[in-house]
Amino acid sequence: MLRFMPVGDSMTIGSAGEHTWRYRMWRHLCETYGGPFAIVGPRESLYDKTAQAPVSYAYAEPDFPRAHLAGWGEGWLHMAPLIGGAVRDCRADVLLVSLGLIDLGFYTNAEQTAENVRAFIAGAREGNARIRMAVLPVIPNVRCMSDAPFAEQVAAFNELLAKTVADLDEPRSPLLLASPPASYDIHTDTYDGTHPNASGEHRIAEAFAEALYQGWGLGADYEG
Repeated sequence: MLRFMPVGDSMTIGSAGEHTWRYRMWRHLCETYGGPFAIVGPRESLYDKTAQAPVSYAYAEPDFPRAHLAGWGEGWLHMAPLIGGAVRDCRADVLLVSLGLIDLGFYTNAEQTAENVRAFIAGAREGNARIRMAVLPVIPNVRCMSDAPFAEQVAAFNELLAKTVADLDEPRSPLLLASPPASYDIHTDTYDGTHPNASGEHRIAEAFAEALYQGWGLGADYEG
């Protein structure tokens, strides 16, 4: 059985009332993956904006495997120390990782964030020497439209991320850089310029699905 773990920030955990791209990805795998699989992770909740805490289970469609390692306001900086234990305890085989926007926005510059990517990858491999990781570049958000230095940091980090993935890729534990979601539009695919609405969820799931299929032959083209 192949065990997938979604890892991410607020765009991955989602908030009360949403489906999340995790749900869209699970549906895609149900329809296209030819063998048994599981969605794993140490957390299951959504973020509750009223409580300002990840305490909600009010998914738009609650009947799916909701496990993940994602957090509102958490980035590579926060996940790097956690990933080894999560991979080991949940026996994860494939990580679907979407991180970086919060790091660049509040915590670290592009170079420092790239160092945390390296720490994350090392930690994941400590948890499972044969772990596979599909990594999504940072999707520019509305802040990039008005904050040129931030936009430059996002672009610089995405270049460093591509180099890091290429440098650290190895046959025993392959790394895969997903392509950014095709035609992603913050005006129509988000509800606030950052967080995905239903169409944005599909586009993020599609980015991971296409990477898995084209890179490793897992699943099929996304038809969500």
